[in-house]
Amino acid sequence: MSSVAIVSDTTHYLPSALADTLEIHQVSLYVGWEGHLQRELEIGSLERFYERLRADPEMPGTSQPSIGDFLAVWEPLIDAGKDILSIHLGSGISGTYEAARQARGVLVQRGLADRIEVFDGETGAGGLGCLLLAAAARARSGAELKDVVAHVAEARRTLDIRFCIDTLEYLQRGGRIGRAQAWLGSTLKIKPILSFEREITPVERVRTAGRAFERMVEYMRKMRDDGVDGWVVQHILAPEQATRLVEHGREIYGCEPLFVSEVGPVIGTYIGPGGLLIAGIPRALVA
Repeated sequence: MSSVAIVSDTTHYLPSALADTLEIHQVSLYVGWEGHLQRELEIGSLERFYERLRADPEMPGTSQPSIGDFLAVWEPLIDAGKDILSIHLGSGISGTYEAARQARGVLVQRGLADRIEVFDGETGAGGLGCLLLAAAARARSGAELKDVVAHVAEARRTLDIRFCIDTLEYLQRGGRIGRAQAWLGSTLKIKPILSFEREITPVERVRTAGRAFERMVEYMRKMRDDGVDGWVVQHILAPEQATRLVEHGREIYGCEPLFVSEVGPVIGTYIGPGGLLIAGIPRALVA
């Protein structure tokens, strides 16, 4: 049995059965309209959420977990004799990592500094999911906390992630547009391709959805050529496009994806319906 428990927030969007199998403990972010925020884990139909996002002139609000939310997940694990690695959404995108650091400070005051590490994933969604797969794999091997942290740091260095969106509108309205701000003045109708780094990072822009899809396939080939042979696909209200992307991925990699899933409400609020995401990591790091 592993002596290290892996904790994350809810913005990885691993399939729930996979997260349960890997024993990924989750601290939920919050999302909702008109000040009525609820835990992301408690949102019901994603389709209904995204249809409202598309139609409602008001953007939903999102919020990081509280210090108490972190402690409510961490303390039972520590009481059970576990050390903890808590891996979170990039600090340039959300205050979640900083809230986790503050929660760790509470445990430090109790003399538990050596029992918990908080890691800035500097990514989100499928990228964060890949880091969790790597963390869980090393923890299952019986590694100590410092070794699991080092393994995740190596995984982060090798991680690659791209996503394409229909419009910059949601990133702009939600204040998460980052360096893609420079594209807002374009007179062309563009399809942006971006990356989840410490903040949202622009990669390139193309003119049509068809070309954006082609570029995503080309990025998959580049990841493979760079030695990234573990791959994932995620989407937002785009199951047919995701299925096509998976089919291309099987041809390119000659294996099944690490996982396929739909992005949930917190990240989805800023990406918007129609988003497609790929991420890759060396499969040896998650075995």
